[in-house]
Amino acid sequence: MNMVEIIGHKKMGLALTEEEISYFVKGAADGSVPDYQLAALLMAIRLNGMDHEETTALALAMTRSGDTADLSRIPGIKVDKHSTGGVGDTTTLVLAPLVAACGVPVAKMSGRGLGHTGGTLDKLESIPGFCVTMDEEAFIRQVQNIGVAVIGQTGSLAPADKTLYALRDVTSTVDSLPLIAGSIMSKKLASGADAIVLDVKTGSGAIMHTFEDSLALAKTMVEIGKLAGRPVEAVITGMEQPLGTHVGNALEVKDAVDVLAGRTRGDLLDVSLLLGAHMLVLAGAAKSTEEGKDRLMRALESGAGLEKFRELVTAQGGDPRVADNWTILPQAKVVRQVRVGRKGYVQSMDTTLLGLAAQGMGAGRVKKTDTLDYATGFVLPVRIGDQVGPDDLFFTLYARSEADADRAEQAVRSAIVIGEEPCQRPPQWYATVTSDGTVRKSK
Repeated sequence: MNMVEIIGHKKMGLALTEEEISYFVKGAADGSVPDYQLAALLMAIRLNGMDHEETTALALAMTRSGDTADLSRIPGIKVDKHSTGGVGDTTTLVLAPLVAACGVPVAKMSGRGLGHTGGTLDKLESIPGFCVTMDEEAFIRQVQNIGVAVIGQTGSLAPADKTLYALRDVTSTVDSLPLIAGSIMSKKLASGADAIVLDVKTGSGAIMHTFEDSLALAKTMVEIGKLAGRPVEAVITGMEQPLGTHVGNALEVKDAVDVLAGRTRGDLLDVSLLLGAHMLVLAGAAKSTEEGKDRLMRALESGAGLEKFRELVTAQGGDPRVADNWTILPQAKVVRQVRVGRKGYVQSMDTTLLGLAAQGMGAGRVKKTDTLDYATGFVLPVRIGDQVGPDDLFFTLYARSEADADRAEQAVRSAIVIGEEPCQRPPQWYATVTSDGTVRKSK
């Protein structure tokens, strides 16, 4: 097998064989194929694509490039949830405790933020003492004991993906559908869940900006799951605006706690209920998504979800008082309230620019080695379609300095369009792709 020939085949638009794919994936995992050849192949894939068979072979080869978590000692059907990335997307912190409170075990391996999207691990680490690192034995034991654990992916799972993702990030090949699908599904399959719910974002803050591209990605990943023998459902949800009103690590923890405490309703709760309901259905704990939503709401209204959140924080070394007092979280030096300054209607948001504004305040990384400021970010109470007046609160900034706040104020304002004409809010839910190939679209 020769890497130059493999690169040449894909450069000419030919389909790679399973053996060719296994060869370069193994080389990515063990370092035997140099980065410059892998980068050349990634660009050829980005330009010429992969068919379903190639994409599935890629996902399965990356899954086999390392260990696979064995969760069989945890009773029940373990259902994982994965989001393709967004801004203010704090669903894991809401739905993991709620789903666990309904008796379905949640053994979750999550990731960190990079670029304009936030990471679940970073949000949890803003809680004083919270530890996202543990070995597989401790991970399994915690889920057996309290029904939920959220940790970082271990280094031995899908190591080829780590190499290829790092190269994609610096070679402008992140937006390749087969590479996205292979990356996500290899990690999810290696994580050991019995079934998987995928939250595929669409809109200005998503990896895929159009519904058509998001649907194609959803179908591809569901098909990979089917061929791998795992039940997978994909829910396409909107990222035309931040999902929650809070953007920034500690702020998003506060947002999640407010939802679990019943103090806040809105898009974050609605999407969490939708995804959690699909998890309950796949786990056999509900016969329909409507029944699933009802169960989750009962767990929320009874306080069981918030109590499960306390148990999760306590079990992983964090301060459980965060569930009752958000000032325990890191606090920003500068807090600035910004008024709208004109009347009109919120027409649109460039959600990527909003995520980059939070990143520029220190809430996100430009490089993986960057240190986060957990306290920074902003709260954006307005939604697309809202009517606003000059004196209405537009957003509140939580910054490290007045200079940072000045830059962030300009960045957030420039990302939001206010016009004179009324407009409708974009939908939260666009479609669901099921494992039998059915596509259910919103009306």
